[in-house]
Amino acid sequence: MKRFTHIILFCSVTIYSTFAISSDTDTVQEDLYQSLIGLFFDATRIGNGEVINEFLDAGFPINQRNYQSYTALMVAAYQGQREIVQLLLARGANACLQDKRGNTALMGALLKREIGIAKDLYQADCPSDLLNKAGLDLKQFAEIYGQSEVLKSLAKQQPITSISSGGK
Repeated sequence: MKRFTHIILFCSVTIYSTFAISSDTDTVQEDLYQSLIGLFFDATRIGNGEVINEFLDAGFPINQRNYQSYTALMVAAYQGQREIVQLLLARGANACLQDKRGNTALMGALLKREIGIAKDLYQADCPSDLLNKAGLDLKQFAEIYGQSEVLKSLAKQQPITSISSGGK
């Protein structure tokens, strides 16, 4: 698997570098970069930490968004990939970023009832007054999706206050 990972990354970087040097259009470069984004998010979705680490070690932006406005942290949380959530947080992913609907990775974890992941994300300590596009804060969001008790149990472990958010 490791050899396969290195081959994919090598080919992707080589192709990207070749076109970056010789291409006369930005379209080709953009298409190649979008392909790399796709590979990064595919690795996130299936929980391949080895590939994710390779991308990040090569300088890939940890808070890169996909075409749907999601970060890898949001996708990992929604897909139930707790090890990947922990990896991304440890590498500096910003848990307070919002998608096009204004939802955070924690909101996605609550929606999918991923309690362990919600616990990990709650430690990021995002501002309590952060609202999604529907005007809901985290407490209201949890209430609507039947996760008030989960949020209360998380709050007992660490109060919701704004100190700082990592990876900005």
